Amino acid sequence: MTVYGYPAAKEAAMSSGPAPPTTSSAPEEAAGCRLLLVRHAKAVPKGDPVQDVERPLSERGRADAPRAGHWLAESGFTPDLALCSPARRTRQTWQLMVPALAEPPSAVYDERLYNGPPNALVTVLAERAAGLGCAVLIGHNSGIHDLASALCGSGPPKLLEELRAGLRTSAVAVVDLPGGWDAVTPGAGYLKALWSPRH
Repeated sequence: MTVYGYPAAKEAAMSSGPAPPTTSSAPEEAAGCRLLLVRHAKAVPKGDPVQDVERPLSERGRADAPRAGHWLAESGFTPDLALCSPARRTRQTWQLMVPALAEPPSAVYDERLYNGPPNALVTVLAERAAGLGCAVLIGHNSGIHDLASALCGSGPPKLLEELRAGLRTSAVAVVDLPGGWDAVTPGAGYLKALWSPRH
């Protein structure tokens, strides 16, 4: 099976079947979970004399990542767990976000999140976030953007339009999943908020 043009990493994790109908009820009133999707901050350009996985953040990235952490804290989005790609730029992004959080969660660095396609990200979520109310996933494009775009079947039209246009470096997409982690399927999410340093 192929989902979003990628081989399925775990068929049970994300189905390509019909999306559940959208609902007008507020997601926070439904039993479910919340997913915070973060694209890593801006890194130095490819082609520098380091392997891709070792590319560090640029000066701008080092300035933007803490702002993402402050926005999460000020908005009241409190993750119970951080799932992070082991790439240097994603680790640095998360480490620069942490100081702004009153109660930083434990972090898990999973190799499947390094440039992983949507199905790989969903597989890690299914394995690691079960039973938790909120998880933050720090990863890479195009997987992070593809997953956010596919999940968000409802939400404020302006935010949905911005999300589909792209996910900038350091951007955060807040996705409510009323059906919980077992219902991480196309269209099942509600786009609660969207932030980037350029807003």
